[in-house]
Amino acid sequence: MVAGQANYLTEYENPCSDVPSQGMHVHLAELSAALTRAGHEVVVYTRRESKDGPDRVRSARGYEIVQVPAGPLKRLSPSETASAMGEFGGFLEREWRERGPDITHAHFWLSGVATQLATRSLGLPTVQTFHSLGTVEHRLRGDGDPETVSTDRIRIERLVARGATRMVATSSDEIFELARMGLPRTRTTVVPCGVDAEHFRPTDPTDPPRPKRKRLVTAGPLEPTSGFDTVIEALAAIPDTDLVIAASRSPELSARADEQEKSRLTKLARARGVHGRVRIRRDVSPAELPVLLRSADAVVCTPWHDPSGTTALQAMSCGRPVIASATGSMLDTVLDDATGLLVPARSPEAVAGAARRLLSDATMLTTFGIAARDRVMARYTWDRIAEDTVRVYERCVPVRRTAHRTARIGV
Repeated sequence: MVAGQANYLTEYENPCSDVPSQGMHVHLAELSAALTRAGHEVVVYTRRESKDGPDRVRSARGYEIVQVPAGPLKRLSPSETASAMGEFGGFLEREWRERGPDITHAHFWLSGVATQLATRSLGLPTVQTFHSLGTVEHRLRGDGDPETVSTDRIRIERLVARGATRMVATSSDEIFELARMGLPRTRTTVVPCGVDAEHFRPTDPTDPPRPKRKRLVTAGPLEPTSGFDTVIEALAAIPDTDLVIAASRSPELSARADEQEKSRLTKLARARGVHGRVRIRRDVSPAELPVLLRSADAVVCTPWHDPSGTTALQAMSCGRPVIASATGSMLDTVLDDATGLLVPARSPEAVAGAARRLLSDATMLTTFGIAARDRVMARYTWDRIAEDTVRVYERCVPVRRTAHRTARIGV
């Protein structure tokens, strides 16, 4: 693939801005911007959720955003959005029939449905990234949870994975999950999530003075699977140390459930006798997050499962060692005993032991932090992620040409 050829990414939900606030939106925006910097033409298709804004707009970072008229003009849940994917796919098919891209890249399972509906008659190669798998979420939440992933999603993900020209997994752990779904390992490539290494940097002259007491920081959506309760329970066995939780609104929970989770964590802190050492912050903006991470002696990431490892990467980019659950993408990201310490998921005892070990050794804190930043710069900048993604695209483009030759011969 050479500069100037078109790469198209589709996404099921409106990113709303050039740099969306969290999760998959950040990945989409940053990857699109990095591909554009590398000289590729990038168009992001997103479902229109309101009457506001033009149908097409060129973002400040150079890629184009197209708002696709599909379904009602309001924000929908994933299950509601599924009914609009036929309309979404029809729009893409009409557009791509007039000017077909070199490659299509669908993010999340719903986008995979729309993309494959559009490309099945056009012979266009499709790359698929799920970001999270229904099988994993179902296993974590359990059959009794009202948010349990539907079996329809799991079934559709299998079909989308098998129909894609190539799968991009965000971790080695996801490779094994896809294999359990019946996808051959030879059709999957790992391309991890990245981090803005300039925004999340080790030092900044405007930072306030470091706190005198030792500090642990953790961050993520305010939901049970983030594992904040694990860190709170561990804190009881970590003397003279404070904990700051940068809690964002969970996209999976209602406002009421969000407040219930905060209340649950507050009660847990009181029950463990650490309420005075725990602070749950809901006001940490994207601009302030690097400052908070740099204020930590170590950053703790203890979700039940993490397909992206975003918080760990942000902490490492800030030059901070990470105590992380040995699950999901963090098995790849965090080098145990080099950039941080890996611990069993949902184990307060293991977190406490790792924290005591780190916080009692200033040399270890420093060397782990330096190694963490070095690892980010070598492997996880968005420009590096874009390079790896383009290599995946290059493996798929010849498939398209072969398909076209076969079609012509068939006619």
